Amino acid sequence: MSNTVTPYQNEQATKKEQVADMFNNISKTYDFLNHFMSLGIDIIWRKKAINKLKADKPQLILDVATGTGDFAFEALKILKPKKIIGVDISRGMLDVADQKIAKRGLGDQFEVHLGDSERLLFDADTFDAVTVAYGVRNFENLQAGLADIHRVLKPGGRAVVLEFSKPKAFPIKQLYNFYFNYITPGIGKVFSKDARAYSYLPESVAAFPDGQAFVSLMDKVGFKNTKQTPLAFGICSIYTGVK
Repeated sequence: MSNTVTPYQNEQATKKEQVADMFNNISKTYDFLNHFMSLGIDIIWRKKAINKLKADKPQLILDVATGTGDFAFEALKILKPKKIIGVDISRGMLDVADQKIAKRGLGDQFEVHLGDSERLLFDADTFDAVTVAYGVRNFENLQAGLADIHRVLKPGGRAVVLEFSKPKAFPIKQLYNFYFNYITPGIGKVFSKDARAYSYLPESVAAFPDGQAFVSLMDKVGFKNTKQTPLAFGICSIYTGVK
């Protein structure tokens, strides 16, 4: 499970505390490296995930593990909801999100809060939709986190999860593993002050229960109509489920 891999393996801190520290350390370079290392494809993947909500027309959306807010900004453009609330455990990432919100004049439509993604400080049956982009593999307790997402959704509301997965077809699998295990940490070492963060990335993806295993976890906590949509030969996947 994802909770067997931590960013800083020698430390005694919990995975949650280490993930917060890691994202605080890389917050200033996170957006640049994200787009650079994915060659901008991450933007296309985000749009595909957001489009899964288009028919639902959600008006109040919770973006869990919102980071610097890129997924939420894209959702505002595509879905035009009344409000998006973002939650993240990294103050450093949220500071960047707050700067972007202020610069774009979107304070009435998008607000962010420091909080634990696995213990959401919202009432049950609150949100029309919940989104998580590249965040669930960092959960300390994946099942608990999914159960809480299910709790805060309104009945009939949809969860959309975008996350890295493990391609299985030759030669995509081999190219992907080489890039993730050798190129990504090298780029991270050059541009980020926390090189370990970019070694943790492939380790956390390798440990994450992707595909049917993740769909089964969604089913277990109560989601209905669960579905996986692989992207780019299985490099990434969109998971959806309805409360």
